[in-house]
Amino acid sequence: MLDIKWIRENAEAFVEGLESRGFQTPQELLNRLLKLDEERRGTIQKLQGLQARRNAASKEVGQAKAAKSEVEAVRLMDEVAAIKGAIQLDELTAGRLDAELLELMSNVPNLPLDDVPIGDETANAVLRVVGTPPKLKFAPKQHFELGEALGLMDFETAAKLSGSRFVVLKGPLARLERALAQFMLDLHTGEHGYTEVNPPLLVRDDTMFGTAQLPKFADDQFQATRKITEAEVRAELLHEPNRLALAGLAAPQSLWLIPTAEVPLTNLVRESIVDEVKLPMRVTAWTPCFRAEAGAAGKDTRGMIRQHQFSKVELVSITTPEQSRDEHERMTACAETVLKRLDIPYRVIVLSTGDMGFAAQKTYDIEVWLPGQGAYREISSCSVCGDFQARRMKARYRPKDSKDPQFVHTLNGSGVAVGRALIAVLENYQEADGSVRVPDALLPYMGGLERITATA
Repeated sequence: MLDIKWIRENAEAFVEGLESRGFQTPQELLNRLLKLDEERRGTIQKLQGLQARRNAASKEVGQAKAAKSEVEAVRLMDEVAAIKGAIQLDELTAGRLDAELLELMSNVPNLPLDDVPIGDETANAVLRVVGTPPKLKFAPKQHFELGEALGLMDFETAAKLSGSRFVVLKGPLARLERALAQFMLDLHTGEHGYTEVNPPLLVRDDTMFGTAQLPKFADDQFQATRKITEAEVRAELLHEPNRLALAGLAAPQSLWLIPTAEVPLTNLVRESIVDEVKLPMRVTAWTPCFRAEAGAAGKDTRGMIRQHQFSKVELVSITTPEQSRDEHERMTACAETVLKRLDIPYRVIVLSTGDMGFAAQKTYDIEVWLPGQGAYREISSCSVCGDFQARRMKARYRPKDSKDPQFVHTLNGSGVAVGRALIAVLENYQEADGSVRVPDALLPYMGGLERITATA
């Protein structure tokens, strides 16, 4: 979330930033924000004046009584009572304005950094190309053709179990996917300095709000709801007595399946103040991810490219503002190392203002070469978010040379998407007979299996 004070002081830059992101009515939004903010600050100022007068009048009541001036004491007590009523009304007004401003601000995207290309997806810029697409002596197949022919990739059974956009992997392919994830985790923890975390897969509303999946992208998420018992509510209240959502006994409990491990990993620092000496903080996790793909109708309907459930090794960094730009480059390099070790061609793209994600200031996409499609496809996005998520999470750090806490900067990236890495291995290591060679980097994880062949 952006800083309303910054918006007040940089109105022109705010409008220009939203225009560069393709926002249709930035000036109208600015006017609404400033009007709400002015009303809110005016109400708060009025409240402060009333509270000061109430406190002064209360003291004057005692003084009048001490002076045996009953008439004056009664007048002052009537004034205090009237002020209390006015305060209650203004507190309600301030609460309403706070809620309206929060709702409006929650749907405003982050603003791009100055070096981000301006435009839609056609303005995306290729930064570097690494490796040369292989020249196969046969017509390459797509991953789902290979997987189904091997008898190890079953979309039909998955559809019976769960519907479209799911898959059942079997035998060596299931092991290959696990091998990829283990290889990535070992690389990032052993060489890149990330700490492995096993986070919850179900999270609360405020956790999803913190990383900006809510409220704007609720339709892209999967939600789980159950009715909790009175005993569970009472147990929760012992731990979090101020949590209003638990006030109703036997109320329905609603949690969200994580769309990416970015959500729980970034929120590890929510509502906390981290010592600067602990930054940058780098964490990684291999988790299932769940996305409704509500806006993806008709895209990649065959195969594993776009699924409701997939797995990913996520990278998250928490930094100071001074560290975040360098950390973005470092994180992207860590993700690139995965593909270099697998010896798979790829390219790095800097996304334009109109193509990057809602919470991002700048994003690098890593696109892997897929011979079966004859195209580069995204396998990782690495984004720097500035303090956008930190403001939503109330995540701060204490600088060594200052007593006042400041907001941290957050970064996230795929290191990399495991399912898409499986696709890339299948297509880049396929043989003319339909078998698939196991990359050298994965051999230690495959129990001696060097080639995946069709099942009997």
